Amino acid sequence: MYRIDRRLLEHFDVILMLLIVLVCGMALFNLYSASMPSPGYSLAPWMKQSIIMAGCFLLFFVIISFDYKLLHVLNYPFYFFIIAFLLIADAIGATAGGAQRWINLGLFNFQPSEPAKLMIVITLASYYARKEVSGGYSFLDILPPLGLMMVPFILILIQPDLGTSLMLIIIFASMTMFVKLRWSAYVILLSLGSGAGIFAWFHLLKPYQKKRVETFLNPEHDLANQGYQILQSKIAVGSGGLTGNGYLKGTQGHLHFLPERHTDFACSILAEEWGFIGCLIFLLIYFGMLFWGLYVGMTSKDRFGTLLAFGVVTLIFWQAVINLFMIMGFLPVVGIPLPLVSYGGSSLITTMMGLAILMNVRMRRFNPMTGKNH
Repeated sequence: MYRIDRRLLEHFDVILMLLIVLVCGMALFNLYSASMPSPGYSLAPWMKQSIIMAGCFLLFFVIISFDYKLLHVLNYPFYFFIIAFLLIADAIGATAGGAQRWINLGLFNFQPSEPAKLMIVITLASYYARKEVSGGYSFLDILPPLGLMMVPFILILIQPDLGTSLMLIIIFASMTMFVKLRWSAYVILLSLGSGAGIFAWFHLLKPYQKKRVETFLNPEHDLANQGYQILQSKIAVGSGGLTGNGYLKGTQGHLHFLPERHTDFACSILAEEWGFIGCLIFLLIYFGMLFWGLYVGMTSKDRFGTLLAFGVVTLIFWQAVINLFMIMGFLPVVGIPLPLVSYGGSSLITTMMGLAILMNVRMRRFNPMTGKNH
């Protein structure tokens, strides 16, 4: 499947690459501010992120040198590889904050639940590309991919990591609706989903997880504990006003009022320092990158490429939307990072791998027989 073809360079998507570089550059700029002052760190978060990001760009160019159709062949080995890592994390993984979900790799703690999201994208794209059904998929048709999704879902849920496990469901729902379902399948899935949600609330969710939902509905009720993060984030976002307080001049972040300011609430720092205009510019670039990803899927030469591109965009889009709604107090705090922006090596590597797959699909959109665009 590996082949060096001069046409690949001719089809290299400069626009997509420019958007990725702009977002990464702005993210590092913001992370420097969000992690300053940084006493107590052996290596400042922005420096760690810079090193990992440099490695990610190297990985990016390695991935685009291979034909993305190789993923069609290797999707199940990749699936079981990630499942094995999830089992290791559940059994002997590093523990922090009451959760056991990391494997210590030295420079950073590897969180296998992050690449599990990309693994689900590849697995679903491969399944739906192989099994194309006229008239829409029935509930029986989607039982195999549903089962494949449920295995990592359960392994991640018991860590516990409710936010990431819910992301698997969102990815599955988005990609499954994209390939078209029969109405009977929608009815069955909605019924099962509603029943599972009610059962989870009364029997599966831990008290602190329920507390987050209750705090979201009434954050002022518990300002000293669960409601504190949401309140401080809303203050940071609101204090930025139209043009912001200026770079490195945000009070909520630099006076340590806002917890997790370089991870889940990194965009709160951006809003505080650059204001509505700065955030608008950043979000136009960020979501412009995602809309361009949809265009990549529309111009793909095959169904697998289209599904891969849509899945990668779905993976990044929903995480971004949930994180942005979370920092504004419209959703409970569930630990979903803003891809490329929040500090975290596993999330960054996973996102860059997904973007490399997007570039891969884009570079191979030409007809191999004629060299013309599909």
